[in-house]
Amino acid sequence: MKILISADMEGATGVTWPEDVLPGASQWERCRGLLTSDVNAAVLGFYDGGADQVLINEAHATMRNLLLERLDARAELLTGRHKNLSMVEGVQRGDIDGIAFVGYHTGAGAEGVLAHTYLANSITGVWLNGLPAGEGTLNAHVVAEYGVPVILVTGDDLTCVDAAGYAPDAITVAVKDHVSRYAAVCRTPARTAADIRAAAAEAARLAVRHEPVRGGPFTVEVEFDAEHLSLAAAVVPGVERSGERRVAYTSGTMYEGIRTFKTVTTVVSAAVEEQYG
Repeated sequence: MKILISADMEGATGVTWPEDVLPGASQWERCRGLLTSDVNAAVLGFYDGGADQVLINEAHATMRNLLLERLDARAELLTGRHKNLSMVEGVQRGDIDGIAFVGYHTGAGAEGVLAHTYLANSITGVWLNGLPAGEGTLNAHVVAEYGVPVILVTGDDLTCVDAAGYAPDAITVAVKDHVSRYAAVCRTPARTAADIRAAAAEAARLAVRHEPVRGGPFTVEVEFDAEHLSLAAAVVPGVERSGERRVAYTSGTMYEGIRTFKTVTTVVSAAVEEQYG
């Protein structure tokens, strides 16, 4: 049994504020330890549940946040940027039996601690085939094409609710309860580590590959907070404006869909002006 952990940061224990997750910011160094604790708890739990291998893929910002020296020695860490499948890199290897979304969050425009989709600001909503879609939904559709089930999701309480829509069989762990985008009632690391470890051990039984799901075509629509960002995004081949602040594109597979989405967000982030957005 081989498990892939996609490790984001906004949904980690104790994280509630932008400086908690911005590399180099005052609180980021401390919160790296909190994220590492959550991830390591999942690693330990999966081995408790019978896993033979655990690969962790860094999925937040620079993708260099986890403290390797604090991880269980049996695990391996894929760290760094510029990967074909970004947040779920490694699933395409063909040897992954289940994937965990650790430290995840709700999507742009939704309630939730540090809610966003790929870009911290700028994007105000994403829809997949007409339904709201955050990073969890997008990534779940990608891994389904490789026959890999989402078996564990951790984050705030609203992230767990969101997960029921894209991974109804997954075990979920709420490490904090949403109060506002920048506030939450947080459990202590000792408590969340125990909860995540127990949940991962239980989730291991769900790590059974299935037939790849070919659910396309997929139409993705993205809304921005400024009109000029839709103009910038529309330079990407296949992407067209669908409103003053919206663009849309259709892909035959979510492999193509997520790569186009990454291209759109990269172009848009370069078009954001410091003062006016």
